[in-house]
Amino acid sequence: MTSPILSESEVRAAVEREMPGVRADLERLVRIPGIAFEGFDHSHVERSAEAVAELLRGCGLDVEIVRSGGQPAVIGRRAAPPGAPTVLLYAHHDVQPVGDRSLWESDPFEPVERDGRLYARGAADDKAGIMAHIAALRAYGDALPVGVVLFVEGEEEYGSDSLERLLAEHRDEIASDVIVIADSSNWDIGVPALTTSLRGIVNCFVEVRTLDHAVHSGMFGGAVPDALTTLVRLLATLHDDAGDVAVDGLIGREGAVVDYPEDRFRAEAGLADGVRFIGTGRITDRLWTKPALAVLGIDAPSTGEAPNALVPAAKAKLSIRLAPGDDPKRAYAAVRAHLEKHAPWGAQVTVTFEHDGDPCVIDASGPMFDAARSAFRAAWDGTDPVDIGVGGSIPFIATFQEMFPEAAILVTGVEDPHARAHGPNESLHLGEFARVCLAEALLLGNVAAARR
Repeated sequence: MTSPILSESEVRAAVEREMPGVRADLERLVRIPGIAFEGFDHSHVERSAEAVAELLRGCGLDVEIVRSGGQPAVIGRRAAPPGAPTVLLYAHHDVQPVGDRSLWESDPFEPVERDGRLYARGAADDKAGIMAHIAALRAYGDALPVGVVLFVEGEEEYGSDSLERLLAEHRDEIASDVIVIADSSNWDIGVPALTTSLRGIVNCFVEVRTLDHAVHSGMFGGAVPDALTTLVRLLATLHDDAGDVAVDGLIGREGAVVDYPEDRFRAEAGLADGVRFIGTGRITDRLWTKPALAVLGIDAPSTGEAPNALVPAAKAKLSIRLAPGDDPKRAYAAVRAHLEKHAPWGAQVTVTFEHDGDPCVIDASGPMFDAARSAFRAAWDGTDPVDIGVGGSIPFIATFQEMFPEAAILVTGVEDPHARAHGPNESLHLGEFARVCLAEALLLGNVAAARR
């Protein structure tokens, strides 16, 4: 006989009861600097995986720490009651590097509350995602109405290089009817969202060389091009005068249905006074359905150490965000062809691939999406969730779509437009976090009810 599903009021009370412990465990997690990038101490990633495994065991799950040539992921499983569906809950426990610590107002790995927000690296992206899953499980306890698989990845920020292998190796263990990916954002504080499209990504390096070695800028300048000036001219060809990406072959389209007021977007982006937007079309089209290209960094002498010499070689890292429908391999070939074609003054140009990821579009219709929208509406006191695109990339969603084509994929998140994920002073809005935890708990009950 199927046990009764907790009522909405019972779930609300249970989540409220669990929130102090959930926050305490979130703070414990963010104190672990688990950065999977090369050059960092990966023992902290191991510690992070162990801490997550402990949390999952505390929820009564069978837990194992797994890897496939990369950083450790954690899988926790609890079988479904008879006739109930199984829900896969995804998050990741690794975090971005902190960058320049002088830009942080407090220690990035010591959580601090200011004005209702919890500041720390990973507080939003994505350790709050882990704890939203934990909160939902704790709220139900032994009355959990669905089977669950928690898959907590350990190298998402570094490109998820081993994720596809992990999914293939553990496919039978993680096969589910519904997949909840808690690694996106809500539309605004007070307005929940379901993410229905994400851009893809290609990261690469471009190096230009004009000399065998550095030479005197006075003796040779004026006839010999230096590599840094050459690189700057080459990078300038990547956009037209309006700021649209000028690489032939990249796909872009219009059609976003949500309006993003320019004054709100300017404030949320922190755009400096007098700086204009780049690109053309609606803001949401520029962010969600058109390609974007940014220079992430340049290898060249620092200004404090630069001699009066012509630089022989300079290198830049590029990030290209791809519109839904584009193909990363074809897009990389288009970018490489553009850079080689536009080499200034016959400079030697070398383009090197780093990593890529597929864009995705989700058909957010059907009973499981209805179950999610109902849960969000209840958690946000009657506010309807918004279907949004996201300019960022979660490439493995396409892998989930291919591997589990019958599963409904719900992309949710704990972030808001002020979270500053990946940047200095990343933070989590604690009031919204409580709503996210309630929404996920209600979602599990709704999914179970939808299958009865």
